[in-house]
Amino acid sequence: MANYTIIGGDQKQYGPVTGEQLRQWIIDGRVSQHSQVKAESDAEWRPLSAFPEFAATLAAKSATSGTPPSLQSAAPPIPPTTSGLAITSLVLGILGVFTCGITALFGLIFGVMALVKGRQNRGSVGENGIALAGVIVSAIFVFMIPVFVAMLLPAFAAAKQRAQEINCMNNEKQLALAVHMYSNDNKDQFPPAATWCDAIRSHVVSDKVFQCPAGDQSKRCNYAYNAKLDGMDRSKVNPNTVLIFETEGGWNDSGGPELMLNHARHGHGRIFVIAFSDGHVEAVTGARLDTLRWDP
Repeated sequence: MANYTIIGGDQKQYGPVTGEQLRQWIIDGRVSQHSQVKAESDAEWRPLSAFPEFAATLAAKSATSGTPPSLQSAAPPIPPTTSGLAITSLVLGILGVFTCGITALFGLIFGVMALVKGRQNRGSVGENGIALAGVIVSAIFVFMIPVFVAMLLPAFAAAKQRAQEINCMNNEKQLALAVHMYSNDNKDQFPPAATWCDAIRSHVVSDKVFQCPAGDQSKRCNYAYNAKLDGMDRSKVNPNTVLIFETEGGWNDSGGPELMLNHARHGHGRIFVIAFSDGHVEAVTGARLDTLRWDP
């Protein structure tokens, strides 16, 4: 004799029970034709009406009292859940304050998606409220992106100028070192002014050292050599004498103050980079240019 397992309206399984017991449950109104049943020899659940051995009992019950209430009554309602999209939208919107509005852009998208989904599925008031809050918070920070950009651009520009100034100082430091290396190889004499770039070229790691990052990159060299140091004995030159300075550009360019830039390249037009004969490099303001020493 076959045994059967039944799923009640509370979604719990009952059984196994015999066929006779199941017929009694039909008569008692505990199960109906819609109740899900599985015989022990079956692999799938089927409605009770699909079992021919219970057809007569179901028909008799229906004829006498109609379709009775049963264990197959309405399942307990599923509690509403909060949409993950709505929560994600709100979190990304709040994070916008730390990411300059970047995450808020995605938060706005997710929030709109959550609202659309909530309306289609008739989401709860709380779920739609979180989605709406995510949209509002995200939108605020998205509209703030231009403000963030306007605030950051001056900082980026200042950082770029500072980096170029440091690079320029490093270049002149390497050029001054190359001049000293040339001097060591040539009886302590400074290189000739007319060919100073060619003279020290073998002592620098790259020709890029001759170019200021803020200068005209079409020029091979953006620095000039103090012509008054031409062939001078290094030991007889005052260490504070100008050695190399910024100019408009030219290979083997040499001369004096007349070649100085009219407008500084660094520090928002205030800073000139100068290398001195002892090898040290300074960033000086325009006010100090008149105090520089050019005569050895």
